[in-house]
Amino acid sequence: MKNPVQGLHHVTVMAADAQPNVDFYSETLAQRMVKVTVNFDDPGTYHLYYGDRVGSPGTVMTHFPWQGARRGVRGNGEAVATAYSVKSGSLPYWRERLSAGGFKVGETLRFGQTVLNLEDPDGTWIELVADDGLEVPQPWAEGPVAPADALHGFHSVTLWVNDHQPIHDLLVGQLGFKAVGSEPDSQTADVGGVRYRYQGAGAGVGLYVDAVERRGQPKGTFGAGSIHHVALRTVNDAEQAEYLSQLRAAGYGATPVQDRQYFHSIYFREPNGVLFEIATDAPGFDDDESVDKLGSTLKLPAWFESRRGEIERRVPRIVSREYGNEIGGGTSGRIPDEQVPAEQAPTQRQVPSDPNVLHAGRPIAEARTAMILVHGRGGTAADILSLGEQWNQSVYAYFAPQAPGNTWYPQSFLAPIEQNQPHLDTALARLDALMAELAAAGIPPERLMLGGFSQGACLVSEYVARNPKRYGGVFVFSGGLITLKHTGDLEGTPMFMGNSDRDSHIPHARFEESAAVFAALNAQVDARVYPGMPHTIVQDELDAVGHMMQALSLTGV
Repeated sequence: MKNPVQGLHHVTVMAADAQPNVDFYSETLAQRMVKVTVNFDDPGTYHLYYGDRVGSPGTVMTHFPWQGARRGVRGNGEAVATAYSVKSGSLPYWRERLSAGGFKVGETLRFGQTVLNLEDPDGTWIELVADDGLEVPQPWAEGPVAPADALHGFHSVTLWVNDHQPIHDLLVGQLGFKAVGSEPDSQTADVGGVRYRYQGAGAGVGLYVDAVERRGQPKGTFGAGSIHHVALRTVNDAEQAEYLSQLRAAGYGATPVQDRQYFHSIYFREPNGVLFEIATDAPGFDDDESVDKLGSTLKLPAWFESRRGEIERRVPRIVSREYGNEIGGGTSGRIPDEQVPAEQAPTQRQVPSDPNVLHAGRPIAEARTAMILVHGRGGTAADILSLGEQWNQSVYAYFAPQAPGNTWYPQSFLAPIEQNQPHLDTALARLDALMAELAAAGIPPERLMLGGFSQGACLVSEYVARNPKRYGGVFVFSGGLITLKHTGDLEGTPMFMGNSDRDSHIPHARFEESAAVFAALNAQVDARVYPGMPHTIVQDELDAVGHMMQALSLTGV
């Protein structure tokens, strides 16, 4: 790259109750709450941003407070700690301030620097690193801590990984960092950690990434207190586009550019599972309110303004300590249990009850939107479930049933139907049972997406055609209908279908016939043919479904 990423941009964490989060970051840590908005993928949830006076890149910690969320468990495949820089002479002040606030403060020495460590109200590891070489980019003079003692912005993040080599290959080979030291990690005494530093011109905040290899240790369990992703800086859209092309060419499966109002973002995972973002510096947090008023009101992007009333009623009431005003004031962000009919209460049953259905994403009790993913012949539930990482839609609960012997039915989907019985009926019944469980847990069909690849796509197609109703969305990657005679009304269900013009498993004519049947059933069909595409899933298909997912998540907030 001509210009390597410029260190850390922001860190995004899941929280539980919003007000303790506001109080800790804006009062205890004295970071200005520079923006109050909503999760663009889940507008019933706040997105709170804290940083220096203007929210300079490299100072911003962001949180999604999902009311009542269960605590996460730290483990491999995630960032586990965020460190701020502070002057060494201010460490006694911070030790006393944090202790007086009721926080247990530890102290370690790492790479020759003194580090204070504590947990925030949700259990997120926060560290303060003695580093005299930095100043606050934009001091918040009116904050509860004098600028002389204020946090300078980020020093580093710490990653836990099973295998160190992939993270080294990413940071050094793709992102322009350099390994600058190694030593045993204070949290895992006998396991080595490696420090990486941004190598571009000039000095700034957020220059370091520490990676600790923990072979054979469990993966993290996402929940309140878990770091969702680490964002790295790039100056503008042109540099970000260059990274998007480079990362996709290197096999990282980066998402399309997403407009986050205050910056533009792409997301990708490295092989250990750590989720990264590359975010632009512009346009910045003063794009929709003046610097003097940052964080004073709930700001919504233009595409949400028509739903402001619904959103303000849904998000919980919080008090801004800087302005002394209230924001929000609706429910807790979820429908209170006493308002949920008993037969739909998510506590009534464990979903899924079938041990051969894998689950990822939101716990069902905390989700309002879900997706069923069905693997193809020879595939696995785990394989297709990993598509959720490509879409990076945090509002979804994902479910993937596993077929016996990795096959839903023995013959081609074009074979006489009796040759695939009773396996076909059994597979359809499993989908129906999972649909019923999700409906009982509060996810009706209109809040649910179904999709699959190859044999799984054929199975999904047949299920939807035999059970016509309004679904949240349907996608068919390289598949078609098993039978072509169907009646009923899909009530405008959005449907994506993608196939090659020369797929030996899914004849082009059958694909076109299937699309015509669904259109006749009143689905809104987007059927795309990819010339010469092998029997696989391509990025354009993933992008199309990603847009469908986002559209569904914006309904019924």
